[in-house]
Amino acid sequence: MNVNTLKTIFGYLKSMLRKFGVLKLESKSIAHIYNYVPISKQLSTSGQPSLLELQKIKEAGFNAVINLAPHNAENSLDNEAAIVNGLGLFYTHIPVDFRNPAEDDFDRFVECMNGLAGSNVWVHCAANMRVSAFVYRYRREILSESDVVALQDLHKIWEPFGAWKSFLDTNRDRSL
Repeated sequence: MNVNTLKTIFGYLKSMLRKFGVLKLESKSIAHIYNYVPISKQLSTSGQPSLLELQKIKEAGFNAVINLAPHNAENSLDNEAAIVNGLGLFYTHIPVDFRNPAEDDFDRFVECMNGLAGSNVWVHCAANMRVSAFVYRYRREILSESDVVALQDLHKIWEPFGAWKSFLDTNRDRSL
């Protein structure tokens, strides 16, 4: 197993301990949010941020949050939509089944990203595994970015396996 995949798994376990009060760790800046990866000036990704980290995301100038984790993700925040909206940020939730990433989910993600053009967008899920795969495809298929550069950011988080390998190998013509 890839070392970054192992790091992501251990980080996820740490986020679970934090959620249930076993660990009292809070990030001092957005750069310390679990599995934070800055993609561009207007796009960053991470694993599940805490309430205080969502406040830091707002303070950093982000005005939209997209969550790809299901409602029942073990490290999810209760009432995340209300929390994010209460901070004055736009919120979209696209629950993606980790065992079965769907093209319909990706289509919704693309539609949402296109609708947020010009906004500073933070995309997260439980561990940044779903997100890193979705953002990789978005960069490759929609933004026509270099596969090499986009793949480097994906591999900072993990090396996809199983259904995710098939999901990433899909390359549909979205101009139809």
